[in-house]
Amino acid sequence: MNYSYNQRGGFLSSWPPVTKSLIIINVLVFVMTMLNEDFMIRNFALFYPASPLFKPWQIVTHMFMHGGFWHIFFNMYTLFIFGSVLERVWGPKKYLLFYFVTGLGAAALHTGVQWIEVQHYMSQLAAGNQAAAAGLGTMMHIPTVGASGAIYGLLLGYGMLFPDAVLALIFPPVALKAKWFVLIFAAIELLTGLTGTGGSVAHFAHLGGMLFGWLLILYWKRKNRLYQSYD
Repeated sequence: MNYSYNQRGGFLSSWPPVTKSLIIINVLVFVMTMLNEDFMIRNFALFYPASPLFKPWQIVTHMFMHGGFWHIFFNMYTLFIFGSVLERVWGPKKYLLFYFVTGLGAAALHTGVQWIEVQHYMSQLAAGNQAAAAGLGTMMHIPTVGASGAIYGLLLGYGMLFPDAVLALIFPPVALKAKWFVLIFAAIELLTGLTGTGGSVAHFAHLGGMLFGWLLILYWKRKNRLYQSYD
């Protein structure tokens, strides 16, 4: 079922409600982080579960935090572009479910990769390599922030629902069908994640968002519920 929204009452009133609310929450949390970064990061960013800084609610709260202006700008721009379309197709409840499944799935895969790294450090320590203690200690204090996992899930969802829609980038100035953009982005994230060439970017979180989005859409397709709204 497709949903329509009131186009009267100003620019913001034309935005789908869930997408608008998510953007507002992200912006408000970003402002709060700028005002007291240390408090916000230590309490609401996501830390590895064995870290002394880990708190259960961070599994959700880290999805509304960002590490800088361009980080939140590109995430919110993408959320508006693709999220608005998906919310109109699925309706608010189903769209919100998809958003959180992909965001939490991103955190799950990211944490799973961290677990593998922790086991590597632990095995090195057991073998007598004391230098591994520094790497292990660093991992326990690395915060993860951002809505990027859910954003990549939305990109995947858009690509699966509208595979032949043409998307154009300003830089580089290229235009491709959505399905090819999704495959290219997934390949880049996998390559940079495996080679460790992506710096501090949580590439496997991005892949996790895409993976869980793909699985959820496959499930809905199998149950013939892809376009069924949750009233």
